[in-house]
Amino acid sequence: MQITIEPLSASNLDKLPEQLGFGRFFTDRMFSQKYSPDRGWHDARIGPYQALTLDPATAVFHYAQEIFEGTKAYRRPDGDINLFRTWENMTRFNHSAERMSMAQVDPEEHFEAIVELIQLENAWVPRQDSASLYIRPVMIATDPVLGVHASETFLHFVILSPVGPYFVTGFNPVSVYISHEHVRAVRGGTGAVKAGGNYAASLYLAEKVSREGYQQVLWLDAVERQHVEEVGAMNIAFVYEGKQIVTPALSGSILPGITRDSVLRLAPDLGYPVSEDRIPVKQMLKDIQDGKITEAFGIGTAAVIAPVGRFSHEGREIIVGNNESGPVARHLYQALTDIQYGRGPDPYGWTYTIKASG
Repeated sequence: MQITIEPLSASNLDKLPEQLGFGRFFTDRMFSQKYSPDRGWHDARIGPYQALTLDPATAVFHYAQEIFEGTKAYRRPDGDINLFRTWENMTRFNHSAERMSMAQVDPEEHFEAIVELIQLENAWVPRQDSASLYIRPVMIATDPVLGVHASETFLHFVILSPVGPYFVTGFNPVSVYISHEHVRAVRGGTGAVKAGGNYAASLYLAEKVSREGYQQVLWLDAVERQHVEEVGAMNIAFVYEGKQIVTPALSGSILPGITRDSVLRLAPDLGYPVSEDRIPVKQMLKDIQDGKITEAFGIGTAAVIAPVGRFSHEGREIIVGNNESGPVARHLYQALTDIQYGRGPDPYGWTYTIKASG
């Protein structure tokens, strides 16, 4: 793929703010390319970050034919930049595209475009502790025609955002509301891909319970509404008796998280056996109250590891691990971020290093 590099008239970067938040600031440049049946992918370019101009009839606005990904770039101690398992994100992007009847991208070209974009924007990769550069690839349907059918044309773009910790509370435990009434995704639907509609379906309840003091919603299966699936936009795991890690088995409505897979592969090497299973929510809560479950935590790209301190279920509050961040979650977080930031060895070959310039 030949990428046209457009000049910038000016850079917005003076220096990165100390308080980055999450997804509030964006770099000077973005990558984009277009797809049509007669030309395939074309017009690949890296140019100024700018607004999109789309016809009001554009398919994405009406039928939600859209996918995205999330991965990060990390500043190493030597000043260079690590990507973490970005190839797996490219594979999942194409899986999402297939499920949503969209054109797939060449994963090697997609990866090369991200690398070139970050090389140009390397000054935006934060140096603060726990900060990183969030990478958001997106594809949207662009046919300007009304009618429920798959679009034939698409826009693929990648934007970058320097971010701090996902939760403003840092590594402190989050509070979680368990929902029986509302569901996020159903087996056979699109829950196993990163389509915007999955997240839109979660917003009503998430906003409602946030006003009651809960930071996340624990989603149950949409058929029986009895088995644990995801927490907010993250996978979830439980620690039994300080050792055994159990996470819900992929069911077709659970996103196969890259960080989830990393934890499942890393944890046994740290001395924590892992298993995947169907987890009845009532049994899970009983195991917390009986002291069998000693920790719970979310797993995802944005937060990496997010300890859970309490659950709200049918009017009851159930506290996990004294509402404190547990040792297993801390150990996993430290080991995983050491690999991501290049502070320690990477025996799994998960990282790709970009030489920083300037």
